[in-house]
Amino acid sequence: MALKKSDLYSSLWASCDELRGGMDASQYKDYVLVFLFLKYVSDKYAGKAFAPLTIPSGSTFADLVALKGSKDIGDDINKKIIAPLAAANDQLSLNDFPDFNDASKLGSGKEMVDRLTNLIGIFQTPGLDFSKNRAEGDDILGDAYEYLMRHFATESGKSKGQFYTPAEVSRIMAQVLGIGQAETTASTTVYDPTCGSGSLLLKVADEARVRPTLYGQEKDTTTAGLARMNMILHDCPTATISPGNTLADPKFIQSDGSLASFDYVVANPPFSDKRWTTGLDPENDPFERFTAFGVPPAKQGDYAYLLHILRSLKSTGTGACILPHGVLFRGNAEAAIRKKLIRSGYLKGIIGLPANLFYGTGIPACILVLEKGHAHEREGIFMIDASGGFMKDGNKNRLRSRDIHKIVDAFTKGSGIDGYSRLVPLAEIEKNDFNLNLPRYIDNREAEDIQDIEAHLHGGIPAADLDALADYWKVCPGLQKSLFKANRPGYLDLTVETNGLKDATHAHAEFAAFVGGLETHFDAWRKSTAKSLRGLEPGCHPKQVIHDLSEGLLAHYLGRPLLDAYAVYQHLMDYWAETMQDDVYLIAADGWKAETYRILVEDKKGKPKDKGWTCDLVPKALIVARYFAKEQTAIDARQAELESVTAQLTELEEEHGGEDGAFSELEKVNAAAVKARLKEIKRSTGVPPVNPGSRNKPARPQESPEPELLRVAEDPAIYHITPKETDDDAIERQALLEWLNLSDRASALKKTIKQAEAKLDAAAYAKYLKLTEDEVKTLVVDDKWLVTLDTAIHGEIDRIEQALTSRVKELAGRYATPLPELTTRVADFEAKVAAHLAKMSYD
Repeated sequence: MALKKSDLYSSLWASCDELRGGMDASQYKDYVLVFLFLKYVSDKYAGKAFAPLTIPSGSTFADLVALKGSKDIGDDINKKIIAPLAAANDQLSLNDFPDFNDASKLGSGKEMVDRLTNLIGIFQTPGLDFSKNRAEGDDILGDAYEYLMRHFATESGKSKGQFYTPAEVSRIMAQVLGIGQAETTASTTVYDPTCGSGSLLLKVADEARVRPTLYGQEKDTTTAGLARMNMILHDCPTATISPGNTLADPKFIQSDGSLASFDYVVANPPFSDKRWTTGLDPENDPFERFTAFGVPPAKQGDYAYLLHILRSLKSTGTGACILPHGVLFRGNAEAAIRKKLIRSGYLKGIIGLPANLFYGTGIPACILVLEKGHAHEREGIFMIDASGGFMKDGNKNRLRSRDIHKIVDAFTKGSGIDGYSRLVPLAEIEKNDFNLNLPRYIDNREAEDIQDIEAHLHGGIPAADLDALADYWKVCPGLQKSLFKANRPGYLDLTVETNGLKDATHAHAEFAAFVGGLETHFDAWRKSTAKSLRGLEPGCHPKQVIHDLSEGLLAHYLGRPLLDAYAVYQHLMDYWAETMQDDVYLIAADGWKAETYRILVEDKKGKPKDKGWTCDLVPKALIVARYFAKEQTAIDARQAELESVTAQLTELEEEHGGEDGAFSELEKVNAAAVKARLKEIKRSTGVPPVNPGSRNKPARPQESPEPELLRVAEDPAIYHITPKETDDDAIERQALLEWLNLSDRASALKKTIKQAEAKLDAAAYAKYLKLTEDEVKTLVVDDKWLVTLDTAIHGEIDRIEQALTSRVKELAGRYATPLPELTTRVADFEAKVAAHLAKMSYD
């Protein structure tokens, strides 16, 4: 069976539990990622001629498994696995790998042996066979690597999370470069002077039509090693990653001693590096990076990295760099550099990002886009303030798919959007003394909700407030007329009660037609999409599937009034990440097969325990809904009845549970205790014994296997009071007997439900073996994927109605009672209070 992405991620993250607690995340990530790397290259390249990596005999993953339990396991991994692998491949170095015999991190003696043995065991799982579970052209392993890097960065904290650029930011940078629209070849070059783990480089490579040649430099030697492994995991084994300080010792130099130049340069340098001059004399820089623009401040290295990027670009090159917002407005030396940079025409655009996105800092950052090719034609700088578009993700903020797409669309199309983006003329920037602070040019503040004094004094809803809802009235002009009537010039009254506003809106012909139009619009997309989804075949590329699907959905909804097309797009992307991605990967590997499997979990003794069965592609609920709806309805009815009986039991216990209640004599309210108490009552009063199911109950019909609920109140014979029996005894006996009958009914219902569920479970399980491919497609495409998306997108329609009615209610309530009326009410209340006080002879 194919490997699901979610299963792969959970398995890999479980491996971290073997190390977590013994060391910092920035350290244990090295061990986990190296094992992932060793497993992958062994599965993919071992024993294959002309492979990009050579796996020496004795250094395969199988040889690693053979070391499990060895008392010298750490030393053997170093000498028998890693050393030969590094020696056989120029792309790798011993410095790329951590020390697997480090007792200070892995423990000593048996602790080290157990820890490494368990870690190997996790990667030994049969499902993690990367030679079979990787769809052609889809980087399931590379994505897993990114997943781990992000989690490690999250745990590493502010000081150690800079090895990773969030994938969402990397995607924006890769797309605004325009490499996806360019005619790239293998000779196209991409460079990252502060590449970290290489994620940003790889995102740029993914955007290109033809994979370019990648170059990177990273100051931290260990992180540079991770980057090299990352390149290999992403099928970029020829990428060149060099360790070293980029500013003091750049590694990519041309034959004449000048800096090498590249077609594309991207970077996420350390923010405001205070030690950027270490090993460097900026005034006498041999590479002339600061000659044309000036030397950055000694304690602020942001412009140093930006000028290095500019110097590393070809004359037709494009670059993008992440920097803190301070570079846009700080003064002194940086202001002088910024002024020259703007006048050079090299600065194409600025994208302001939300705060708290990055793992190394919580401050807001921006992306500066550089373009040399059209510098002399530059008439302005395109600015985007995207600081408001994000979601909370733990203690960090994260860009959603919709936020990324909106940024890229606005930038690549040059779209001016109020409060979001615009092309700012150079003349306007010059008037602002070359200050690029985004709020000077884009006002993204929400419109202030102004209180209308006259409306508070005289009542009526201000027409200006209703005019702010113009988008609704354009779609439904008659709705406004039906909801409001004139009060006086500039003010209107609501014609319906506020509690009936939603119904009135929903029932209005124009609004109903608008909703119907949106439903028809979705149906058109659903029909065309269902056809394409049914056409998926083994070997399809899931990333291409979601790209085509999401872009088609976004294009289908762009321009629809009142509906946010990016919100609709986000629903699809969320569902893809949650469920659909795994499904498509299963189809890509195995086709339309609804394969069931047993759910086995370990008990406390470590033995497997069968918890039933399941099917990932076609869950049981889909089979039941389509083929066994009648049986499920019957079970649901019994379940509802059981809930009702259970509620009656609870109510009865609460009613008679006080100190003098019928159940006060019982330590526990259960069948045994209730029967025992009834026997006690019999002995003390002489009342005939209670024997549920015999003479105190009506006979059960033979055709029904279930006991009928005894209506005790309708059988006075049961309450025959003997001379010795008091009223309290009768009440207690009645309550106990009623509880016992309800308990019998609940038990019978539980048994019936359990039998019915077992029968349904067996029938559903048997149905899987009879499913045709067309039936599987119907279940997955129509009943699973499109039904879920239909529900989510209809939620957006509901939000449109909710937003309108909520605002109108707010306005109506705000001005419902004018000030004079409030004053009169206060006076009336004062008079009433005074009258009451006078009656009480209080002066």
